[in-house]
Amino acid sequence: MVAGVGAQQDDRGKSARARSDWDITEARELYALPFADLMFQAQSVHRDNFDPNRVETASLLSIKTGGCPEDCGYCSQSAHYDTGVKATRLMKQIDVVAAAQRAKDAGATRFCMAAAWRSPKDRDLDQVCDMISAVKRLGMETCVTLGMLTSKQAARLADAGLDFYNHNVDSSSEFYGKIISTRTLQDRIDTLEHVRRAGIKVCCGGILGMGEHVEDRLAMLVLLANLPSHPESVPINLWSEVKGVPVSETAERPDPIALVRLLATARIMMPKSVVRLSAGRQYMTDELQALCFLAGANSLFIGDVLLTTTNPQRDHDAHLLHRLGITSGLA
Repeated sequence: MVAGVGAQQDDRGKSARARSDWDITEARELYALPFADLMFQAQSVHRDNFDPNRVETASLLSIKTGGCPEDCGYCSQSAHYDTGVKATRLMKQIDVVAAAQRAKDAGATRFCMAAAWRSPKDRDLDQVCDMISAVKRLGMETCVTLGMLTSKQAARLADAGLDFYNHNVDSSSEFYGKIISTRTLQDRIDTLEHVRRAGIKVCCGGILGMGEHVEDRLAMLVLLANLPSHPESVPINLWSEVKGVPVSETAERPDPIALVRLLATARIMMPKSVVRLSAGRQYMTDELQALCFLAGANSLFIGDVLLTTTNPQRDHDAHLLHRLGITSGLA
């Protein structure tokens, strides 16, 4: 059974310790707590591990867009679907570094580079490693998402100084096969293992609103929380509307309170992980984002575009965080 509020007040240290033995029943019980109790517990755990009045700011750039051979049913960059996204070649390093500098000047402390590949070829990895080293010289944390990796490729990225590797599990194991057939969930977990063994921090989360049920969302959190080590970053994405992909036929945006409940549950289950509000913030009101921060979210992407979808403008984000008394790179 999940401890109630009284037990939480008496034993906060226990709830704030990272565990890797969660089961779905515990996740359900947390999620179903009275809203005030759930928020109190999540905020207590958050304060045990983070400054509750600070959020991390990151920037995301697509360094190679479109033409991906995977059939992820939610993705505008899959070559399997006609979404209007044109395939591009890998960007030149000078242009990537210039974008990173602009992101730093705008207040980002981490720069994330994404390439629409199933897995990188060695010649492409050489160029990405050079980009990582160049961005590191700007004084920024680095993150890349390049698809599946071998252990040797992960080691090369580590040698280049990569801080984080993003590779989302997307959803529960039960729902995963309904949206992707060209790679398995185990393929993703294998890549996470290669990354972790190489000494790179893990950024891993999922997507909400693809037609999955609450049970799938909770099962995804159990999957993440029961990895040998919790991801250092857990991005929670709302599916961004894309015409021409299969998910557009089943998508249903989560109820706002359901989203806050899930974030609070994630914070309790993964107390030391940074929980990021990622794609889909353009659908959120300021009041909803404020509740998400109260639930334990403490990171967000800044910039007008996330890969191929829109994102709130920097000035709007800065104004919201100022109104909430939250410090960040935007301040």
